Amino acid sequence: MLFKVKVQRWRGAVWAEEDPALAGRCRTARGRLGDDFYAALEADAKAARARYNSEHSKPLPGRTYVGHLLPTQNGYDRYQLEAGTRLVRRLASVIKDLTRGSLHDGYEHPADFPTFRLGILARADDGHETYAAVRITGSVPDDLAAVILRHVPGCDPKAWFPEYALPSRPLLPAEQAWSTLMDPKAAAQLLDED
Repeated sequence: MLFKVKVQRWRGAVWAEEDPALAGRCRTARGRLGDDFYAALEADAKAARARYNSEHSKPLPGRTYVGHLLPTQNGYDRYQLEAGTRLVRRLASVIKDLTRGSLHDGYEHPADFPTFRLGILARADDGHETYAAVRITGSVPDDLAAVILRHVPGCDPKAWFPEYALPSRPLLPAEQAWSTLMDPKAAAQLLDED
């Protein structure tokens, strides 16, 4: 789907599927070919059609071709990689905040993501170990669950144990949970960051 974008004298186009591709130029009052967005887009599309027809045995109908402006597989791959990186960064930040909040009051702190809900429970009793639990409601791939567990502060990523219940209730059908002990020094440091 192609959208036209107009802001004052600027013109642009956005190709939208799952991720947008952008192009833009200024539209002048005189409409000179080198400056006018629409004229430049048309000239580029005509040249692309001529190139395409010279390289293929079956010529394209019409006067223009814009296939070269569409996202390539490399563009899709890069978008996926960047989206994954953004998700991991957001997860790390949210997990830290949820853990800190739960350490303050001893209750589970949840956060919603597009396909799942994440809950963190951390309880620190004076003189005892600090208990940490992670709950995921909804569907996440196994590798994302491992990323979540790896980012809980003060917890060994290899020490998580799957749970059948949380301390105050059993798990619901769409939930999965893990627990472990949190390093008390890491818990204290997290609370000191406020």
